[in-house]
Amino acid sequence: QVQLLESGGGLVQTGESLRLSCAVSRSVFSGTIMGWYRQIEGKQQRELVAAINGDQTSHYSDSVKGRFTISRDVARNTVDLQMNSLKPEDTGVYYCVAASSWRNLGAGQAHWGQGTQVTVSS
Repeated sequence: QVQLLESGGGLVQTGESLRLSCAVSRSVFSGTIMGWYRQIEGKQQRELVAAINGDQTSHYSDSVKGRFTISRDVARNTVDLQMNSLKPEDTGVYYCVAASSWRNLGAGQAHWGQGTQVTVSS
């Protein structure tokens, strides 16, 4: 069973930065897609904000493109999310996920971490 442990959430002000980290409990195949979802308070659906595969190909949602950067260390089984120029609308719970394919990742069919809270004050 793959376990994912997030860290790095917290409270910041508008325009500041945070870096989230995710440690994976055991080796995952390089073909595994790693990503970050977020759950915004008051919204029903979780949003996939960033994802990356073993070849370092990455994708971002339009809402974070240019501000967030996902990175992955395959040898260490970690994936980070650098979040810059944070806005109040970025506030939410951020989840690290691991999926076997881009399709499964997009469908939320993945291993999920417990989540870490990010709060951006105005």
